[in-house]
Amino acid sequence: MLFKFANPDILLLLFIVPAFIIGFIVTRILRTKNIKKFGESNLMKDLMPGASSGKEITKFCLMMLALVALIICVARPQFGSKLQNVKKKGVEVMVALDISNSMLAEDIKPNRLERSKNMLYQILDGLDNDKIGVVVFAGTAFTQLPITTDYQSSRMFISSITPKLIDMQGTAIGGAIEKACTAFSEETENGKAIIIITDGENHEDDAEAAAKKAAEKGIQVNVVGIGSINGAPVPIEGTNDYIRDQSGNYISSALNETMCMKIAQAGNGIYVRADNSNNALKVIQEEINKISKHEVDVKVYSEYEEQYPTFAWIALIILVAEIFIMEKKNKLFRNFKLFNK
Repeated sequence: MLFKFANPDILLLLFIVPAFIIGFIVTRILRTKNIKKFGESNLMKDLMPGASSGKEITKFCLMMLALVALIICVARPQFGSKLQNVKKKGVEVMVALDISNSMLAEDIKPNRLERSKNMLYQILDGLDNDKIGVVVFAGTAFTQLPITTDYQSSRMFISSITPKLIDMQGTAIGGAIEKACTAFSEETENGKAIIIITDGENHEDDAEAAAKKAAEKGIQVNVVGIGSINGAPVPIEGTNDYIRDQSGNYISSALNETMCMKIAQAGNGIYVRADNSNNALKVIQEEINKISKHEVDVKVYSEYEEQYPTFAWIALIILVAEIFIMEKKNKLFRNFKLFNK
């Protein structure tokens, strides 16, 4: 069952709640300071027997809870109640992302890996009825995200990607291409493409042969080279130091652009180099749009049940309770002191 808000932008109003809380606390502090100017706290309590700070705080808390409930109510929470298979036109895209340690180099800001992940987020934003999956690779490859149309879950999987997912270092691009090819659906008419994002460092297996086999199956292999050809030192995660060789010199990681071009050529795709701009992203998105789109089965919720009445009732009950709580102490119980002698 899918949960969503019909008006999610309304939830931004929740940010005013902390502002109210801060204002309330500041007001109470200032008022307490002003009261102390007239005399000691115990004396002032005797002079104001009807005052009840506890009830004032309770009333404020209830008002904030009612406000939160009203904001959620207006945002219209909904539960998807009916799941249907719908045919929509789209393509299937598998992204093979290099997560070797060299992807931590900072010649692309903030670093190669984070820039690649940001590119993936933007690719997701540009998809429409398309399926996407993610294979991560270093010395070996595995499927991080099976091919799906659930873009929200895709973002969560992408955000969790770090070099720690694979202990074996290296750049097994050929293995990543083979793994990506097995992740596609069995639909033969669907347009399919692989996008490899890598710096090509420590290239090991026969990636060109793997790309050629993919192309023979009708799968286009595109390559995004990320990094500088001049190279950059590779940071050691969690430290301010960089990886060094046995002589103590910094190890520099450079983009292997020639190899990336050969893989793209073998896979009937394109090669583009990523930098700190969005030019590479635009080229890749244009290439995806060129792929012939066929009907794909997409599971969608066609009916939604409104849940806002529940939050409306919660807000109403809280407001009624707040009205019946008086800020001053009740006269009937003012002099009743259970623990005093």
